[in-house]
Amino acid sequence: MEFTVSEAMGPRLLEGVPKQSCMLHADDAATVLQECLSRRVDRVMLYSENLPDRFFDLSSGEAGVVLQKFRNYNIRLAVVCSSSVRLSRRFGEMVAEERRGRNFGLFETRDSARRWLSRD
Repeated sequence: MEFTVSEAMGPRLLEGVPKQSCMLHADDAATVLQECLSRRVDRVMLYSENLPDRFFDLSSGEAGVVLQKFRNYNIRLAVVCSSSVRLSRRFGEMVAEERRGRNFGLFETRDSARRWLSRD
């Protein structure tokens, strides 16, 4: 798994590599968390390809496990997701609910995810 730490345009954040898998299963979120803690960042930007295949199907439970792990460590997660990714209906409802908070956001572009993560 490769990650970069970006410090441009605001707070430091850990960023996944586009078009590369870094989590095959929800439990692999622990590896991303270790990277965050070792690099002392509290914000992560991942791409849809970095996440488990079933992350966007809420009934699989993958999203719940991943999001809870990040919440437990107070690490904000932004996911850059192209419009070609199919979201389950329930996942879309969860995203709408999450928009009220500051822990998780789903974005179409890297720039919009970066702006959201830069907010306090």
